[in-house]
Amino acid sequence: MSTRTDEQLIEAARAGDGKALDEVLARHEEQVYRFGLRMCGSEEDAKEVLQETLLAAFRGIHAFRGDAELSTWLYQVARTHCFRLRRKRVGAPEELQPLDSPAATHLAAAEATPDMASHARQMGEMLQVAILALPEAWREVLILRDVEGLTAEEAAKVVGIEVRALKSRLHRARLQLREHLSTLMGEGAQGEAPGCPELAQELSAFAAQEVDQATCVRLEDHLSRCPRCTEACDSLKRTVSLCRRIPGDEVPEPVRAAVRHALSRALPA
Repeated sequence: MSTRTDEQLIEAARAGDGKALDEVLARHEEQVYRFGLRMCGSEEDAKEVLQETLLAAFRGIHAFRGDAELSTWLYQVARTHCFRLRRKRVGAPEELQPLDSPAATHLAAAEATPDMASHARQMGEMLQVAILALPEAWREVLILRDVEGLTAEEAAKVVGIEVRALKSRLHRARLQLREHLSTLMGEGAQGEAPGCPELAQELSAFAAQEVDQATCVRLEDHLSRCPRCTEACDSLKRTVSLCRRIPGDEVPEPVRAAVRHALSRALPA
């Protein structure tokens, strides 16, 4: 295994070192592709996000100041390209299906098979539908923290918000995702554990405005002392982390080839 840093590899790749290019791509392409797939919801968009992010990295490595991990910087770049794709598609028909649509409910209705890979893919589809149904601001913090495993500080840096605001946004995302998963899995209200009244009262303040610092403090205090909420969030976090291990997140070989071709054309011969 190479001991060269990411920065050294990128500089070598820019100078025409093909092995350095392959090595730095192998280090980061899967996480960028997975982020694009979870945020955008399609392989074609994820491919574009991956390609544009890595091109930007090679072209703009001198702008990377080194005050954060290269992977954190790549998430910031990928996030920008995700938003650009969304703006390009403004006015286009919505591709995502409502959670109560036949296409979505079919995911939960399909019979489980002994094939573990098939079952994992089915779970992955269900998680993807539930995640994509989240508001974009909630979706990205959940992906960064619970799928990609960034620390709260790293995720806050990617998104550009304070850590307290990120934690509050993440908690709302987890609660909403839990409801989405319950809907997709056909869990009725009678079979669910009762919610937390105190937390519901705190969350009601979020309906019309952004969370302020005082609300963040109250929420964090509640979550630190409420066993019911802590258990629910920990369980959900473990469920969402399965996204990292579900078949289908690996970068398809045609995408790898297309990205390498685009990079090779952009770099010096």
